Amino acid sequence: MKYVRNYRCTLCGETFDREEKSLTCPVCGDKGILDVEYDYEALKGVLTRDFFEANDNYTMWRYQDVMSVDDRFIKGTLRVGWTPLYEANRLGDVVGVKSLMIKDEGLNPTASLKDRASAVAVVKAMEEGYDTVACSSTGNAASSLAGNAARVGLSTVIFVPERAPQGKLAQLLIYGAKVISVQGDYRDTFELSKAAIDHWGWYNRNAAINPHLVEGKKTVALEIAEQMNWQVSDWVVVSVGDGCTIGGVYKGFYDCYMLGLINRIPKILGVQAEGCCPFYTAYLSDEPLKPTEENTLADSISVGIPRNPVKGLNAVKASGGTWITVTDEAILEAMKTLGSSEGIFGEPAGVTGLAGLIKAVQEGIVTPDESVAMIVTGNGLKDVKNALQAAGEPIKCEPDIEALKPYMV
Repeated sequence: MKYVRNYRCTLCGETFDREEKSLTCPVCGDKGILDVEYDYEALKGVLTRDFFEANDNYTMWRYQDVMSVDDRFIKGTLRVGWTPLYEANRLGDVVGVKSLMIKDEGLNPTASLKDRASAVAVVKAMEEGYDTVACSSTGNAASSLAGNAARVGLSTVIFVPERAPQGKLAQLLIYGAKVISVQGDYRDTFELSKAAIDHWGWYNRNAAINPHLVEGKKTVALEIAEQMNWQVSDWVVVSVGDGCTIGGVYKGFYDCYMLGLINRIPKILGVQAEGCCPFYTAYLSDEPLKPTEENTLADSISVGIPRNPVKGLNAVKASGGTWITVTDEAILEAMKTLGSSEGIFGEPAGVTGLAGLIKAVQEGIVTPDESVAMIVTGNGLKDVKNALQAAGEPIKCEPDIEALKPYMV
């Protein structure tokens, strides 16, 4: 918290002291999502390229000076962050761009980018003396919270919609969470979690409510910038659900720019599934977000009422980027394409960005001579059902070499 200057409401613009305990704007209520602002002038003398070159803490906490956390409780957390940024061997040619980098967030401890937010959530909960943390989630935020909380001895209460994939439910239960399967959609799940958190006074990990969690998510962008030796790509591609991740990606690059570590902010391509695309619709109509159906197999981004609309829309607009949508069929094809060309297994929401990039190149939004960094937000083992749908059936063969030969042609 040393370099936190204040909080600012994304709706009314009012600023609040850094000691403010309310997670949302005291004036605007729950819709007034707060943004954490930093003393960049003071940080410029601390977070230099030389600082990072000498820093041997290869986790997300290497960026703790530009995060809203106290370092007292960091030591015992899971090892989150510093996931690999691969230069594509073959996928760039398949997609049609000269340079493509792939950030594999599925290699975080609970296999998704959401570990970055959850690690912050458990640290903040310990800072403030809570023993229980709760959230609503379509899956990844829930499993990441349960795992990170188990590591430090906190209890968790998790609310998931009834459609949550079995792989993610299994994680939750193994990590010892109290899991509430809400018989409804994500909207119903969020509202019940909010009422329960208010009633029992648990620490709130819901990323769209809690401003500190974006400060965890943004570390993926800080890592990308550093791993590219501060020479950022022309585009960064992000799949989008409630807007928190894409908001965090922009915030991370904004921090780097304000600190003089990079000379520009990449254009951000926000990708949504056609069956659940409130951000894309708002972008086309230039109107506020409206509730939409949650009709996509990409469960982690199936959010019909995004709770972080301002940060999500601003990320694309401020970066000079754009929005695009893709079909579920294109998402499944992207799962197979990524796996077969680069050996990276992404879940449907994790590869939605790739499906969007392929479409963006075809439509001339991203040109062949531009460089791209793509974030794969979660591992495919979280949703084996859809992975098998994408990959097809195995060859069934009798245990005889002659029976095998026709298949090997």
